[in-house]
Amino acid sequence: MHQQRQQKRHRYVLEEPHIPFEYGVLYENDAIIVVDKPHFLATTPRGMWYRETALIRLREQYGEPDIVPAHRLDRLTAGIVVFVRKPELRGAYQMLFQNRKTIKTYECLAPLAPEQHPQYGTIVRIDRHQPFPAIRASHICKDRGRLQAYEIPETINAQTLIERGSTVRCVDGKAYVNYVLHPKTGKTHQLRVHMNSLGLPILGDDFYPNIVQHSYDDFSQPLELVARELRFDDPVTGEPRTFVSKCHLAD
Repeated sequence: MHQQRQQKRHRYVLEEPHIPFEYGVLYENDAIIVVDKPHFLATTPRGMWYRETALIRLREQYGEPDIVPAHRLDRLTAGIVVFVRKPELRGAYQMLFQNRKTIKTYECLAPLAPEQHPQYGTIVRIDRHQPFPAIRASHICKDRGRLQAYEIPETINAQTLIERGSTVRCVDGKAYVNYVLHPKTGKTHQLRVHMNSLGLPILGDDFYPNIVQHSYDDFSQPLELVARELRFDDPVTGEPRTFVSKCHLAD
């Protein structure tokens, strides 16, 4: 009976699909390991994902069960993630992210099209003669158990500086261009919500504007969003650190 309970408890762990993508280690010292996480690989165990996560792979690779993330990226978002090796240093690095003492830059692919005026919040152009760069601001809510975040007409709690690049790609007959995103806040799905609210949903987004169900082992269309650059002053050594993701968009 005990064995049956154990098998039921770990059913999802035993049956989870293999994620056929590997992270790259960009930097490591005695305190941290900085990983370039691929699309589809969760940062930490959640739901049906356990061994097929960056955290468990790292612990098994290094033989260090004390490794923990200093922050997280969504499973579908690729890019820079910092892991802490020593329990006594967890607080120092985690507080960097909690207190917003890091500078994050993201890059995505979205339609090359005129932006729409959002239903809620504001869009302020830096140069009134050009659509971008612009600051998108709104109030974003995310309810427990609800897949999509949403905007309401309340006091602003989310801000993103959006720049449009010049690298144009044709995907399924439609023109897409790279956008550089500078989040000033860190609400759940903030970048995806803000881009979608402008009528410029990120390529491969299966939540916005509509929820699209995919099989767990369908890796054919990644979310074209990468945590491209992370900068901070190391709380242990005081050194300025900059890490840049090598993950590509629309390979």
